[in-house]
Amino acid sequence: MMNGIALIIACALAVGLGALLILFWAIESGQYDDLEGDAMRILIEDSSDRDAKK
Repeated sequence: MMNGIALIIACALAVGLGALLILFWAIESGQYDDLEGDAMRILIEDSSDRDAKK
């Protein structure tokens, strides 16, 4: 019983550490640099989009 719990805790810690490493990688690679620009870019309608809808 205790071996199973220890395995589950070890797996949870490994997954958490992996997620933390991915977060640090994303921050270092600039994924979160321009949050406002990305949020506004989806609202801008491109002229090529209007031509394709006609």
